[in-house]
Amino acid sequence: MEGWDEGGVRAWIREMAARDPERSRFGAGTHRYELAPALPKAEIRAFEEAHGIDLPAEYRSFVAEVGNGPAGPGHGLMPLTVPRPEVGEEWAVDDEWEEDRLPGRLAEPFPLTEPLPGRIGASAGELTRGTLMLADEGCGIYVRLILNGLREGEVWKIDPDWGGFVPVSTGFRTWYTEWL
Repeated sequence: MEGWDEGGVRAWIREMAARDPERSRFGAGTHRYELAPALPKAEIRAFEEAHGIDLPAEYRSFVAEVGNGPAGPGHGLMPLTVPRPEVGEEWAVDDEWEEDRLPGRLAEPFPLTEPLPGRIGASAGELTRGTLMLADEGCGIYVRLILNGLREGEVWKIDPDWGGFVPVSTGFRTWYTEWL
């Protein structure tokens, strides 16, 4: 299932915003329940070609039909093709976003076939090859989309200090709609 009901997603987000005018829900102060415009399919394809990847269909269709972030889980969805507008604030998430876009990194094989629970420590960066960071949950915890290998399309959370690198959803659609 690829297509999204763009109007339906936006309606859910408006409803969430109406129920949280103080933006007290985790991350709402960052993403403000706002969606950036969807990306043209040509821009998405250019990104895929530049990085030697095919984005999982659920995520590709979301950024093409609904929006390119930020309203979403955690502190919101990271934009696909350009840095977030507030990039000058020097959040660690911006470094993570830039690292994902290093030549060849997204196309590298995802190194895990099984979850890796528990403390990971300093070697966490090697584990994120072949994944795209979707959202920041704070304190060095990121949600990542697996781009290739046996776990392609799954959404995993990496918490190097305590939680390890483990699946949180079978796919982008499920992960995002659970947030809605």
